[in-house]
Amino acid sequence: MATIAVNVHRRDEVLDLEADLRRARVLAKLLDAQFSVAGFRFGLDALIGLVPGMGDVATSAVALYPLYLVRKHKLPQRYARKMLVNVAIDFAGGTVPILGDLFDAYFKANLKNLALLERAVQEAGRASKR
Repeated sequence: MATIAVNVHRRDEVLDLEADLRRARVLAKLLDAQFSVAGFRFGLDALIGLVPGMGDVATSAVALYPLYLVRKHKLPQRYARKMLVNVAIDFAGGTVPILGDLFDAYFKANLKNLALLERAVQEAGRASKR
C-alpha cells in the first residue's frame, strides 16, 4: 500500500498578526516617512506620485495592504472604512499635478492607516480577553 506524504502546517495566529504588523509598519514608513530633507519627512508615495497617471494608482494600490490585514485577521470593519477614506483622499489629492505631490507628502495616509490598524488590533485583543 502506498503512503501519501501530507505537509501540515499549524499557524500561530498571534505570530502571524505580529509579522503582518511589522510588514505594515515598514511599508507605512517607506511610503510616508523614509526620507528627510531639512527636517521634513516624506516617503516614496510623494516621489512615485510624480509619475503622471500611474504613480498615484500604484501607491494607492499598495496603500490598501492594511485594509487586507483588517479582513485577514477579522478586525473591526469600521477601521477598514476609515482606512479606505484615507486612501481615497490621498489618491484624489495626489492627482493634482505638483500640488498633489506636496499634498501626498503632508497627508501621510499610510501612517494614519497604520495607527488605525494598530488601534483595531488593540481593540480586538481587548475584546477577545473578555
